[in-house]
Amino acid sequence: MKVSLFVTCLVDQFFPDAGASTVRLLRRYGCDVSFPPGQTCCGQPAFNSGYVNAAREAAKNHYKNFADADYIVSPSGSCTGMVHHYYRELFADDPVMLEKVSAMVDKTYEFSQFMVNVLGVEDVGATFPHRVTYHPACHGMRLLGIQEEPMRLLRAIRDIELIELPKAEDCCGFGGTFSVKLSDISGAMVTEKSEHIEETRAEYLISTDMGCLMNINGNLRRRGSKVKIMHLAELLYHASADK
Repeated sequence: MKVSLFVTCLVDQFFPDAGASTVRLLRRYGCDVSFPPGQTCCGQPAFNSGYVNAAREAAKNHYKNFADADYIVSPSGSCTGMVHHYYRELFADDPVMLEKVSAMVDKTYEFSQFMVNVLGVEDVGATFPHRVTYHPACHGMRLLGIQEEPMRLLRAIRDIELIELPKAEDCCGFGGTFSVKLSDISGAMVTEKSEHIEETRAEYLISTDMGCLMNINGNLRRRGSKVKIMHLAELLYHASADK
């Protein structure tokens, strides 16, 4: 099957290994993965800030780059959530574009959902003898309904010590532009999240969204914490014997 990588801004600019690990795993399981070079931001920051026309232009560019793919896969529940829940709204008054965008939306997946629900893969042959906790990113959990998919992939890892994160469903405070507009509230939220992470005595924090991981990592570093952050795709790829 033809899969196009929707890499997202944060992965492209700051965390390229999460994107590379996603590609390598997809290729291992038979996907013909391409990277449309013309892709840009999905439009979420503009949309959240009220710039609907700018968000619509970003969505048009997104469609232009991804329309021909059999599937579109992203290592981000947040950006995938933007496509799934708001692209149709952006083109509600344009029936032709709405039909086109709707077809694209229906074949767009977050990484863990695609691995488990489309490819049928849970055990990638990984071994990771470390203490790990998992943060369920809000947009993936609440917008896309991601629940068990990341946990199935994590539980299949050999020798892993998987510790439940207290109040795991609580937001880390990032929320894209939320962390800029309401920085004091955001800071309090991520501090509380970091405290819960440290309660687990985990060596690694895993999530499916680099926005959350970036925000939490910044707070952990300021606290002098030794907890390392890692995207789920990075863990699965680098801990696999078949690399």
